[in-house]
Amino acid sequence: MIGTPLSRNAFRLMLLGAGELGKEVAIEAQRFGVEVVAVDRYPNAPAMQVAHRSHVIDMLDRKELAEVIAKESPHLVVPELEAIATDYLLEIEKERIVIPTARAARLTMDREGIRRLAAEELKLPTSRYFFLSRPEELKDAAETLGYPCVMKPVMSSSGKGQSVIHGPEELEKGWGYAMAGGRAKRGRVILESFIPFDYEITLLTVRAVNGTVFCPPIGHTQVDGDYRQSWQPHPMSAAALEKATDIAKRITDNLGGRGIFGVELFVKGEEVFFSEVSPRPHDTGLVTLISQELSEFALHTRAILGFPVHPVTLRTPGGSSVILAEKEGVAPQFEIARALLEPGVQVRLFGKPDCKKNRRMGVVLAPGHDCFAARDLAVKAAGSIRIVYE
Repeated sequence: MIGTPLSRNAFRLMLLGAGELGKEVAIEAQRFGVEVVAVDRYPNAPAMQVAHRSHVIDMLDRKELAEVIAKESPHLVVPELEAIATDYLLEIEKERIVIPTARAARLTMDREGIRRLAAEELKLPTSRYFFLSRPEELKDAAETLGYPCVMKPVMSSSGKGQSVIHGPEELEKGWGYAMAGGRAKRGRVILESFIPFDYEITLLTVRAVNGTVFCPPIGHTQVDGDYRQSWQPHPMSAAALEKATDIAKRITDNLGGRGIFGVELFVKGEEVFFSEVSPRPHDTGLVTLISQELSEFALHTRAILGFPVHPVTLRTPGGSSVILAEKEGVAPQFEIARALLEPGVQVRLFGKPDCKKNRRMGVVLAPGHDCFAARDLAVKAAGSIRIVYE
């Protein structure tokens, strides 16, 4: 039963990770009268600005995580990023619900667990790969895979530490970049073959009490593995879409639980390859704030609260383009008036207290007569926004 916020019997949700995606989940949960507690590693994170209460801890520290969960006693624990002491989540799952499950949070915390599950257990089509712990192992693995190949830290998000290796002279630099970009100080990488895909998509997959629902495919552009633009619905052949939904259902059925999963896939012709899965709202899914009747955050919230989720209604073809910081600064100010000159354009500023080069500070959303026109309008509007740094 959903309670009244701040009452003695309030239904309480704890977000582990209080970034821009968590902020939207917090808002949606509060629409149902849920009390929201936001936790992150730094103060005044975006979701903290709308939550009922917040805490700043090192979520990789088992003791700190245990203390804040014991203090707040949430009914739902909702991880919104990878860098969490997931072994502790496994322990507490008998007492409270972890979204989607503690096993899913642990498996997807690093690329090794989820890739081995997908490729070796479920036999899903993926790139060829090696997991490596020492830089001296790179050359032989890269020669086996062929150039170009892709190097990523086993645990990171938003493309941090990811690079494309074009030749042996780039291996050392790629290793250093992966070590700097990885979370939890794990000195291990995945080196995988490069798939010359035609396009890549995110297939948002919702597991709810009444079954599994798929959002229309989202196309996206990445730079160094980090999302820059997305658009929905990305056109796909019926055969490719059928393969994509089959892959997404197989991996999410294995992970189990309730909520939304961002399944990333490469598509080449009619062939579809599994890349990654996030057991939470996906950054490319920010476009659903304008394109769908219910955004990915609304769908996620309904699912995790135990409500039914129905086939997704597309409101309009939509596009998104991120607002990136150009340099370091604190308390940035944004000049957005020019971006709002075009009818239908929306600007969402995340409220991050400081910025550094290429940090995502907001997103521009736009409708269009097709997804590519919507994307282009969003890109144009985002390009007109000026950030003033202190």
